[in-house]
Amino acid sequence: MATEYQYHSNIWLEEPEAENPFAARACYCRGYDVYGEVVRKAGWFEYLLLMFKGERPGTGEPELLEKLALVIANPGPREASVRAAMNAGVAGTNHSSALMAALAVGAGQYGGSQELSVCIGLWQECRFDFDRWCARLLNPSDDERADIWLPMEHAPGFDPNGDVTPTPILQSLDLLVGLAPANGALAWLKANRQALEQHVGYPLAMSGLAAAALVDLGMDPDQGSMLYLMLRLPGAAAHALEQKQMGWKKFPYYGPAIELDESGSNTDSPEATRK
Repeated sequence: MATEYQYHSNIWLEEPEAENPFAARACYCRGYDVYGEVVRKAGWFEYLLLMFKGERPGTGEPELLEKLALVIANPGPREASVRAAMNAGVAGTNHSSALMAALAVGAGQYGGSQELSVCIGLWQECRFDFDRWCARLLNPSDDERADIWLPMEHAPGFDPNGDVTPTPILQSLDLLVGLAPANGALAWLKANRQALEQHVGYPLAMSGLAAAALVDLGMDPDQGSMLYLMLRLPGAAAHALEQKQMGWKKFPYYGPAIELDESGSNTDSPEATRK
């Protein structure tokens, strides 16, 4: 007798086709008929929230997530995860390698998903206690348990290399606050941003803004980290494809540009370096 194998999931249920038990006749996400109901009536961000949270999203939540997705969709070619994808693109490797490069670099604790995860953890701990925030931002890694991550060297959610808060972050904060609960994380962040920036000595980063928005959407550190990784991939993909078409000669290089002689070999002579 053949052994019957079962999977266990609170997210997904499938009913098999009568003629083919390996094909689904109906799929249910959190109890909702995906192809008979969700796909017909819901939007992409409603579906995402249903999968991640396990219930129909509340009023305004899909719009908040959609606008956050637009805000972080393309971090731009200066951002490390996008640069990693561009490197893969210019090398002519396969598409999955470009996305994996973006995910690997974008998972870190300098602007990446690990920093965002730490931020959400601080929200769960500090809530709206300004003094507690001030203490924890300067000591975010007081847990002595062994971990794969080294202690953070800067206040999570803030840019240690910044001097002023970038205009896009201020614009995005103003936009997202208008879509979030009046007594939520984004509203508190906007009211206390300047005081927090003065305390840590540098400006708010996109990771800090995104963390507050995800807290208002009810995400925990793991859920928020996953969404942050996913929602930043479109820009990495677009830049990787563009760089693949443009080739290595137009790849952005930080520092003195090095010319090659006609034979294609490098030379160390001063004439070979553009001033």
